[in-house]
Amino acid sequence: MSQGPFPVTSAATILAARRRSGEQGPRLPERCRPLQVDTALAIQAAVTKQLGDRIGAWKCGMPAESSVVLAPIYTGTIHAASPCAAWAHAGQVRVEPELAFILGRDLPARDAPYTPADVDAAIARTHLALELINSRYSDPADAAFAENLADGLLNQGLFIGPQVHGEKARGAGMMAIRMNLETGQEVQLEGRHPNADPRAPLYWLAEFLRRNGQGLQAGQAVITGSYAGSFEVPVEQQITIRYGDLGVLTVRFTQR
Repeated sequence: MSQGPFPVTSAATILAARRRSGEQGPRLPERCRPLQVDTALAIQAAVTKQLGDRIGAWKCGMPAESSVVLAPIYTGTIHAASPCAAWAHAGQVRVEPELAFILGRDLPARDAPYTPADVDAAIARTHLALELINSRYSDPADAAFAENLADGLLNQGLFIGPQVHGEKARGAGMMAIRMNLETGQEVQLEGRHPNADPRAPLYWLAEFLRRNGQGLQAGQAVITGSYAGSFEVPVEQQITIRYGDLGVLTVRFTQR
């Protein structure tokens, strides 16, 4: 049984206020904690409405059993130039290295399903990207999946880096991730996308939104999963990340 509108509105008010301020807090009060995926998605939509910002991107992943992996990313939190302001904790910003698929045409709600070929035709560009991570909960690991889904799955924004070769990126299921800091420190990670085809979650997202009377819009970016989990990087340092032989992203974060 779905929860009523009052818990949805109450939960959204708390989460929207924390997004504006950058503050973290305890789990939602029990009376407005989402118990099902549909309630969590209703809270996501209510947060979007309360923030009054456009959806400039989506994060998504392949669904598992009764759970779905998707969340809006707001235009005001999407950056394409350095320095990039982000919420940081103890001088560190948590990030995830991803690919961003930029749509060149709408994929609106319609009766006919979208095929992978339909979605491929709508992709205008592929870019290196960093998902910016931050929860509105002090301890997101203590919250149920539906609560984290309601909060946008720990997303605080997106940094979009340089454009890369689309077909080459499409086949990049694995790649070495090498990060260099301004201090000279170097970190090397074995990058692996959660799916063999990095576009697979985008195909799922287009269909999920279509079935639910929504759609994707030209200009929106879609990220589909991290190549190396999440890790922290320092503010006020130039950070260079090489994505295998696809390209290099350079950014400097500042405290928001």
